[in-house]
Amino acid sequence: MSDRPLRAAIVGGGIGGLAAACALRHRGIQVSVFEQAPALGEIGAGVFIYPNSLRQLERMGLRDALARVGARVGPASRYCRMDGSVVGPIVTTDSSGWNGFYGMHRADLLDALAAALPDGVVRTGHRCVGLQQDADVARLEFANGRTAEADLVIAADGIHSVLQKYVVGPMPPEYSGSRAYRGLVPRDRLPNWRDEAHQVWMGDGKHFMVFPVRSGQLLNYVGFVPTSSQTVESWSAVGDRDELAASFAGWDAPVTELLAQVESCFWWGLYDRRPLPAWTAGRLVLLGDAAHPMLPHLGQGANQAIEDGVALAVLLEGQGAAAVPEVLRRYEALRRVRTDVIQAEARRNGLRYDSRSGSLEQRDREIADAGRFRRQLYDYDVEAAALAFRDGGAVPAPLEAVPA
Repeated sequence: MSDRPLRAAIVGGGIGGLAAACALRHRGIQVSVFEQAPALGEIGAGVFIYPNSLRQLERMGLRDALARVGARVGPASRYCRMDGSVVGPIVTTDSSGWNGFYGMHRADLLDALAAALPDGVVRTGHRCVGLQQDADVARLEFANGRTAEADLVIAADGIHSVLQKYVVGPMPPEYSGSRAYRGLVPRDRLPNWRDEAHQVWMGDGKHFMVFPVRSGQLLNYVGFVPTSSQTVESWSAVGDRDELAASFAGWDAPVTELLAQVESCFWWGLYDRRPLPAWTAGRLVLLGDAAHPMLPHLGQGANQAIEDGVALAVLLEGQGAAAVPEVLRRYEALRRVRTDVIQAEARRNGLRYDSRSGSLEQRDREIADAGRFRRQLYDYDVEAAALAFRDGGAVPAPLEAVPA
């Protein structure tokens, strides 16, 4: 144990980086966040905050802030075939029945996290260009000529992390073969829409989903379509609204009625990466998409990044600088047992939604079986697991994947 608080430097001011900063400060660790952009901001649209991460954010004091901007998602949620016939419900509670499930605009979530941090913690305009470390300290170098020292560095800088190369050799992201169109439609333009509902329509090689954000005032839609060539991975690439509508022509009326209200949309290519051989090197550790980028078909990317930050904070609490490398290795051992399975299951779930996982009967059976998997996912309490592990307990058993 140490009398001096640890100093953590986080590279990346997105959801994962700011959530980690909140978690670390909650455990008495000094934090600085370095973001390359001139100001904090999220270009993307919707994100789910599920029970497994919402309970952690609420423990950090964010309950009221998230309730103000989140859109509750509840039992009206369902899976449908492209013609609107119902396959089954979407699980929105953990095993206790707690409906800790919000649809949120990414910018709203980022604002809530940033507001929970004191002034001066986040430093924008700092693009990281290098790292040096020795037995005592880690030093970051930035394009603006400044440097920073810390006891540990957390790379929360996404799938194209500039710090990942200091941990593992080059491992390019893998393209999924799908493009996602996304955007927002005001709820009041669709008077017959189901409120507090996450809805997924599944067709041949493509699927469409909608859920509410911003206190239910907006509907976030995403249309997933196959492509023959790789699409840029960008939140801000302008999509073709007519092409999107044509991709889902003839589908269930709520889908086509929503698309008729779309004035503009964006697209991005869907990438992930096979599990890395390592997440840590000395005083450097990878977090979120830098460690385990996931396809969006379980909605767990941001949620797993939040879990990462909580686990790291618990394991680092009260430790001295000399213990950091070993603590980071233990963090990796705890977390990757879970994230490896979720990465793989996100891939499989995308195939199910696109009706490419076998026969339609098998798809529908797997969708029904997925309810058990989701409750396992939501029941997990990363803080409790990390506390038990810190006190000598075993790494929790991995999630049981949906049977094929």
